Amino acid sequence: MNLLPIATILLMALSTYFTRILGYLLLRNRQLSPRMQAIMDAAPGCVLITIISPYFVTDKPADLLALAISLFAASRWGLLPVVIISVVTTALLRFML
Repeated sequence: MNLLPIATILLMALSTYFTRILGYLLLRNRQLSPRMQAIMDAAPGCVLITIISPYFVTDKPADLLALAISLFAASRWGLLPVVIISVVTTALLRFML
């Protein structure tokens, strides 16, 4: 059994958790400017893009089709529905194709 994917997921989860805790500790008593608030609101989308960006250069049809569906969903809905749609679509297309 290959432990690399499991280790990657766990490390990504830990880094996300520690980033949130660190952000809370550093910013808990501060008032953010509108510009900084916009940056903080855009951060989750930036993280999502860094995760899916390697699939822009793949030659697998299932991944390319799932990427197109994910981009369409991202233009219509918020982050959580897009993540759910992307994961389910990718899983189904990889299974079917």
